[in-house]
Amino acid sequence: MEIDRFNDRIQNDISNINSLKGFEVIGEAMVYKILDVFGRNSLLSILYQIGSGPGEAIAKRIKEQYDKEEFEILELIEILMNELKEFYSLRIREIQTSKEKIRIIIENYCFLREPIKNREKLKFGKTFCRINKGYFETVFKILLGNKIKKIEINFLENDEERDVCIEELNFYI
Repeated sequence: MEIDRFNDRIQNDISNINSLKGFEVIGEAMVYKILDVFGRNSLLSILYQIGSGPGEAIAKRIKEQYDKEEFEILELIEILMNELKEFYSLRIREIQTSKEKIRIIIENYCFLREPIKNREKLKFGKTFCRINKGYFETVFKILLGNKIKKIEINFLENDEERDVCIEELNFYI
């Protein structure tokens, strides 16, 4: 067999390569392999830490860029959304304030939304989303400093009509 003719038969133009589709398959497989081997708690911790690392990096970059150690909540959300336009689209639905906390209800469309939609086992607000939780909770903890005691980000629902996740950001003051 001549190599050139064989190569002609197996040739695939690189424009046919679908990196996102590959990421979707690997992402789903990774989630369920870690779950099978290490269990749910380890899976949640690993995915949280995967998000936490880049969260630390962006927090450091924002501190340096703005030459500032601590930010206000809404100021920080605005900075983050401007920095992360390639990965997130966020809309605030409601802000509730009490003595103990500030609760912000958001609509969030993130870079994980399409891969989750396309993979049968992945669900909105479930394990894979821990990556975003780790990312944003880390950024907020670092850049809000002493202004908050604790931050929680919780999935509330998937809004299929608007194609967003509804989440709450709880800042305990």
